[in-house]
Amino acid sequence: MFIVVIFLLVLSALVLIHELGHFLAARIFGVKADEFGYGFPPRIVGIVKDNGRWKRVGRKDEKEYKNTIWSINWLPLGGFVRIKGENGEEETLKDKDAFASKAIWKRIVILAAGVTMNWLLAFAIFAGIFTFGATTILDGVPADANVLNREVRITSLLADAPAAKAGLQPGDKIVSIGGETPDTYEDAQVLIAKQNDQPFEVKYDRDGAEGSATVSPIFLNEINKFGIGVGLADVGVVRFRFDRALWYAGETVANYTKEVVFSFGTLIRDIVLLHHVEQDVAGPIGIAVITGQVAKQGIVPLLQFTAILSINLAVVNFLPIPALDGGRVLFLVIEKVRRRAMARRLEARIHQIAFISLIILILLVTLRDIGKYSGVIWGGIRGIVGM
Repeated sequence: MFIVVIFLLVLSALVLIHELGHFLAARIFGVKADEFGYGFPPRIVGIVKDNGRWKRVGRKDEKEYKNTIWSINWLPLGGFVRIKGENGEEETLKDKDAFASKAIWKRIVILAAGVTMNWLLAFAIFAGIFTFGATTILDGVPADANVLNREVRITSLLADAPAAKAGLQPGDKIVSIGGETPDTYEDAQVLIAKQNDQPFEVKYDRDGAEGSATVSPIFLNEINKFGIGVGLADVGVVRFRFDRALWYAGETVANYTKEVVFSFGTLIRDIVLLHHVEQDVAGPIGIAVITGQVAKQGIVPLLQFTAILSINLAVVNFLPIPALDGGRVLFLVIEKVRRRAMARRLEARIHQIAFISLIILILLVTLRDIGKYSGVIWGGIRGIVGM
């Protein structure tokens, strides 16, 4: 249940901010938004300002109102905005407040506003993290960073090695090794090597509770010397001045965007040339499971993951594929070059075919996710029904 709730909250935030971008841009250019809804129809309830008073709008109310209907719908999977004439309906072509009646550049801005909001959301999240601070490994941290609460933590354990057998865990803060306190992970490595093959005590802090473990070093082929099989790193809370936080936030968004674009390029190449996918692609179920796992690590990792998902949504939605925002922009560019629009029915049919193809692809990936995460899914179901 926890995974489902967190996933729906994250998904709703990403989709609603995307739709808000379309809505705001449409209103700026004088295009009417017929409805802005949370979730997907059928409608539970809606409200609209009609003749100066707020009015309740029921599920079966199909009346066209002068103002926007704000609604809550049954399927809590994000949200939507219905923009007047967005599909080029013939009856709206002459209306001044319809999407299709606006200049091509204005329509492109309205379509691009959704993904722009997703990029801005990612930027805002990273800017907040860099400004207020986040616990991170200090390797490669810029020189202008303000580092607080520096400490040595365990980052990884070698299976069946002394540290793992003694009960040490990734994330444990090292308090002392053989009675001496290390200031850096290099100090800790020196103290461990100093014990040679003699047993020694490691004191640690785990979520505010202190503990200790006695470990006996063994010869490890991986490092060709005596050790306890533990990976260490310096960890601290890293903050930046506000101006530098903004700079690094923009740089981070740009870097993730390039990585996502490169990944999709590789994915398309695999499908076209190799006729199979070598990358690990996750569908809705896979993303839900990963979201739940990240959420258990804390609010900052969840925010970082949300920012990365927002960038993914922006890139995917702006690909020049029919039915997506990028595909609609492509048709507008073609219309500008040809100086006349494509036949409305033909364009609508192309978008429909592309949409159905995307749904089929999502279903195929979802079926693979069900097989991959069946244990997690079954465990979640058992938790919900109390088995």
